[in-house]
Amino acid sequence: MNHLLRQIAPISESGWALLDQEARQRLGATLGARKLVDYGGPYGWQFSAADLGRVKPLAAEPADGVTAVQRVVLPAVEFRADFVLSRDALSDYDRGAVDTDLTALDDAAHRIAIAENAAVFHGMEETGILGIAEASTQAPIPLGEDVKTYPRHVAQAVEMLRNAGVGGPFGLALAPRAYTASTEVVELSGLVLDHLAEILGGPVVWAPGVRGGVVLSQRGNDFLMEVGQDLSIGYDHHDADSVHLYLEESLVLRVATPEAAVWLKP
Repeated sequence: MNHLLRQIAPISESGWALLDQEARQRLGATLGARKLVDYGGPYGWQFSAADLGRVKPLAAEPADGVTAVQRVVLPAVEFRADFVLSRDALSDYDRGAVDTDLTALDDAAHRIAIAENAAVFHGMEETGILGIAEASTQAPIPLGEDVKTYPRHVAQAVEMLRNAGVGGPFGLALAPRAYTASTEVVELSGLVLDHLAEILGGPVVWAPGVRGGVVLSQRGNDFLMEVGQDLSIGYDHHDADSVHLYLEESLVLRVATPEAAVWLKP
C-alpha cells in the first residue's frame, strides 16, 4: 500500500479505472506546459529535490585547515486538488450506468492543471521556482488585444530568439482567451492560429494559467520539469454518502537557458 491509500477506498477496480480514464482525458487537454518543456520522471513520492549541481560555501570550518561547502538543491513542490464524489453514483456505474457524474473530478483536474502551468511559466517565488517567463533574459513583448497583430508579435519573438543564437523549432503557450481568439479570427492566409504555427515551426498550445503567451524553443535541454509523483488520484476518507478524493503531484522546474524564451506580456 502506498501513500495514495487507494486500496482502502470504497471504490471498485472498474470504478478506479473510470476515474483514472476521466482524469487522463481532462488533464491531457489542459497540461499545456508538458507539451512544450522537457519532462523528467516520474521519480516517485520520495523525490524531494532536484540537484542543481552547485555548492555554497559555509562560513564555519569543521576543523582546522578544513573548508566546507553545501550542495544546493531545489525542493519539490506538491500540488493537491481535493474533490468529492457520490458513493451512489459510483455504485450505479458498477451496475452499468453510463452517465456517472464526474464533474467534481473534472473541476479538480482543471484546477491542478492551471497550478502546474502557472508554476512552469510564471514560477512560485515562495518555493524558489523561477518560471520561464520571469527567468527569460529577453525583453517582454506586449501581446495586445488585437488578435490580428499576434503573428507580428510572435515573429518578433522568434527573431529575438534566433538573434540570441537560440535555434528552433519554437512553440507557443497561449492563455485561453488569446488561444480561442486565434481559432476564430481569419486573415488572408487563413486562421491566425495556423499562421502562428507556420511562423513558429512548432505547436501552439492552449495553456490555462499562462498570462498572455510564452514563445520558447523546442530544440530541447532548455527547460526541464522534473516530476516526483506524477498526477494521481488518492483517497482521503469517506462517509455514508460521499468519497473524498484528491489529485496530487510533486515537481520542480529548472531553467537551463533563460534566453530561450520570450514572454508575450498581456
